[in-house]
Amino acid sequence: MNHKVILFLLAASVLICLHLAKAQQPKKVSRIGYLSATPNPGPQVEAFRRGLGELGYIEGKDIQIEYRHIEGKVDRIPTLVAELMKLNVDVFVSPMPPAIRAAKQATKTIPIIMVIPTDPVANGLVDSLAHPGGNVTGLTRLTRELSGKRLELLKEIIPRISRVGVLWDAANDPGLATFKEHEAPARALQIQLQSLEVRGPNPDLEGVFLDAAKGRVNALIATMTPLLVPYPKRISDLAIKNRLPLMFERSEFVEAGGLMSYSANDAEIFRRAAWYVDKILKGTKPADLPVEQPTKFEFVINLKTAKALNLTIPQSVLFRTDKVIK
Repeated sequence: MNHKVILFLLAASVLICLHLAKAQQPKKVSRIGYLSATPNPGPQVEAFRRGLGELGYIEGKDIQIEYRHIEGKVDRIPTLVAELMKLNVDVFVSPMPPAIRAAKQATKTIPIIMVIPTDPVANGLVDSLAHPGGNVTGLTRLTRELSGKRLELLKEIIPRISRVGVLWDAANDPGLATFKEHEAPARALQIQLQSLEVRGPNPDLEGVFLDAAKGRVNALIATMTPLLVPYPKRISDLAIKNRLPLMFERSEFVEAGGLMSYSANDAEIFRRAAWYVDKILKGTKPADLPVEQPTKFEFVINLKTAKALNLTIPQSVLFRTDKVIK
């Protein structure tokens, strides 16, 4: 056989072997760290997973999601963040501002995707929405900015209300700011506010409602801080027992018995968070991804709770709802 032919066959064999070896190498499974306030799966996590699936990711094949949750114990956040960082996750995701802050302090290299209720610029998490800088980007849900709209809806449904109690986490850094977000719109609506401070790790919710009764509040707003997120059913039951209309900041909690909610569409936002993860895993730097704000909002009312409170919801309000629970 011609030596040139032999060399060609040898070279071809080497190339085939290299191709087969490359084909047999296991595909890299990207690891995502996800820290939430409640056990998973929940509506937000399911929306996030659905978004990843729509982008072609398969859990266990392309990605592995390392879930951790604080179970209402805010002091666990630094420990759980450190635990996820030790796993060398490719990206870190959380809906909690304290977790984003802890992650930002723990790493300058691992990309961080936030899906938070507060203004990330005011909180010092990013430089600006258009140019976040550093290793943090994601979405803001504008929860705090909608405080005035929630008070307006309460006033529209219950024109007689003059005093509204706001449940907030007294131990959480932005807690007081959360309460103060309600002050200006309350003055404009001629509504007095009562501060109903809740403290962890085991919140005395019955005591808070006693304070509400003593203060003669006409309605309540429950702010969804990590401390309060695990207790929507308890809060809702106590509100009905005390015959107090209750406004939540997240729509899924109205199903637990709250009267209503007005918020950004969480399902849409957490699906969008998956898009950020996809961009990061494909090589885009967080600093090059602008922070997004919600474009869809939803108004949800629980008519069963309205009946229990002997409230009649005006038809003009019902026409504007996105979802009615009967």
